[in-house]
Amino acid sequence: MNTSVIEAIERQKTTNLYDASKSIPDDEIRELVRLATFSPTAFHLQNWRFIAVRSPEAKARLRAVAANQPKVTEAAVTFIMVGELAVADVMADRLAGSVAAGFMPVEMVPGWEAAAKSLYFEKPQTQRDEAIRSATFGASGLIHAAQAMGLGTTPMIGFDPVGVSREFSLSDNEVPALLVAVGYPTEANWPQKPRRPILDVLAFA
Repeated sequence: MNTSVIEAIERQKTTNLYDASKSIPDDEIRELVRLATFSPTAFHLQNWRFIAVRSPEAKARLRAVAANQPKVTEAAVTFIMVGELAVADVMADRLAGSVAAGFMPVEMVPGWEAAAKSLYFEKPQTQRDEAIRSATFGASGLIHAAQAMGLGTTPMIGFDPVGVSREFSLSDNEVPALLVAVGYPTEANWPQKPRRPILDVLAFA
């Protein structure tokens, strides 16, 4: 059992107040995203994008369509977690690395394409659901990576998706699923909030 991973999970908490004077270097932002991309996606679609909003001008635009939440501008960077609508057309490209690595036979790719097509083709709600799921998995990975770097995070759903799509030029096949603010927490933040009892949330079947 990896106790360090368990301890990290148990220490995880949401940051509400950030030290706006501290920034995160671009190389660390890239490393956060690299680590986040180890999160799983259905069919290995990797149907996500991470928009790192870090310039004052871009933060101001995002805050204007995110209920004017101070965290957007006070955090060092706020990520827009973008999910791509799930489609089978990209399957060969997304699996190319596994084929090149030698553990996935190229003959297996059409079967994965067919399975994905049967699940997503002409099913806009399912495509969108998968986009949200993938972006959320990516956000979770981002949150844990930030914690490992000594940073605080805030997942946020209070924003206008149409406004975010407009301000940051998202394409028609992209969905802004959530925002994740990342930065240096101040000492004024609350401690971790208590969780519901396991008996209230667990059922065995």
